[in-house]
Amino acid sequence: MNYIEGESRDQELLLPERLDDYVEESNSVRFVVGDGFGVGWYGNRVTPGVYRNIQPAWNDSNLRDLAAQISSPLFLAHVRAATETAVQPSNCHPFRYGKWLFVHNGVIDNFQHIKRELVLGIAPELYPAIQGTTDSEIMFYLALTFGLTNEPVPALEQMVRFIEQVSRDNGVSASVQMTLGITEGEHIIAVRYSTIQRSRSLYYSKSWRSCQLLNPWCKQLSENARVVVSEPLTALTDDWEEVPESTALTIQAKHVVMQPFQP
Repeated sequence: MNYIEGESRDQELLLPERLDDYVEESNSVRFVVGDGFGVGWYGNRVTPGVYRNIQPAWNDSNLRDLAAQISSPLFLAHVRAATETAVQPSNCHPFRYGKWLFVHNGVIDNFQHIKRELVLGIAPELYPAIQGTTDSEIMFYLALTFGLTNEPVPALEQMVRFIEQVSRDNGVSASVQMTLGITEGEHIIAVRYSTIQRSRSLYYSKSWRSCQLLNPWCKQLSENARVVVSEPLTALTDDWEEVPESTALTIQAKHVVMQPFQP
């Protein structure tokens, strides 16, 4: 997953110069991530735009056409590797509620076994907005139930705490594996956490200066841009900072704040 915040930029910057590069990158992380993708962005309206498709991103000609025409100060992008749930548009990220967007990389162990109890924890007024069948969307609506729109990080901590308690009640110990990206169009909030303290990787950009000297792609982004990714986009280690285990990262403009994530 990728999040870019900064000056208004074309979505085309999210795409590699050659689609073959994207296939190669997907293969480099142990398997091809081809069960759908999605992009969310903010324009002139409060509600963000979303484009999702079950095709692999490199096989969607509409994506490049749209990306060349859309400019935004903030993007979220996600590619999906399906686990237990169907490959369908409503299961592709990002998920949207009002002005909020949510992407998730990870899994809730034995989700189908505990799904009913998790769903019962969602506020009744939010339940009709659920469109898909994934654990990720359930996590989003639980976080909304617990106050995501007012206090994002505490709400996410309460969401994880609830899932872990339900899991323990059902005999599941290693219950949550996640990196998350959430935004309302002004802040990016990213979280790296797992119950067993072996989370998937998460990085954020420190500076584009060295990258701009060596990589043409980086020259298209201003020095004020901030990028959060599952894997570094360049091989320059000075460009990236790994988000520590059990940490929430909040970015607004030039300000980057990390805090412990403690469900």
